Amino acid sequence: MSQQSPYEHLGVTIDASFDEIQDARDRLREQHTGERQVIESIEAAYDAILMDRLRMRQEGKIKVPERIRFPERIAGPPAKEVQPQTTPKASWLTGMFDTPSRAELMWPSFIYLGLGVVSLYPAIEISLLQLPLALGVATSLYFLNRKENKFGRSVLLTVGGLILGLILGSLLSPMAGATLSVERFITLVTLIVLWLVSSFLR
Repeated sequence: MSQQSPYEHLGVTIDASFDEIQDARDRLREQHTGERQVIESIEAAYDAILMDRLRMRQEGKIKVPERIRFPERIAGPPAKEVQPQTTPKASWLTGMFDTPSRAELMWPSFIYLGLGVVSLYPAIEISLLQLPLALGVATSLYFLNRKENKFGRSVLLTVGGLILGLILGSLLSPMAGATLSVERFITLVTLIVLWLVSSFLR
């Protein structure tokens, strides 16, 4: 390197800021791209200035900028982590369905199976088919109320299941065939719907 001081070599004054020194070095490196010796001399001058600045700071001759000593003051508080937005599920819909255990499913299934067999029994007269339906409604009310202890809701779901079963049974009655009367078929379909309501709704 020539007799120039490192500051003169980079073309900056002795009181230049760190950013100005860095900019001067980068500018000179771009101007002398491919000139290895010149770039080495630029780097040597830059390193010499850094060492000189470090010595001056240690001796207390220059003040360290606040942004270097306390970077967290400038940076500010850390950014809050943004939670990804999730679309809310229809809680009213998921709250209606129940996933019963095997033991919880056993008793309603056993009762409705018995009522279904009784309604299909040939010795039972058509006029007495209202009895299995009434017992099916009572069973549905009991098991629904036992789940949530909400009698009004249990009545509403049971009546809805009864109406749906009767309508569905009437619509599907042509499938009954000659072996099963329409009344018995409708009763059987209604009992199946009531079993589904009492077992899988709440």
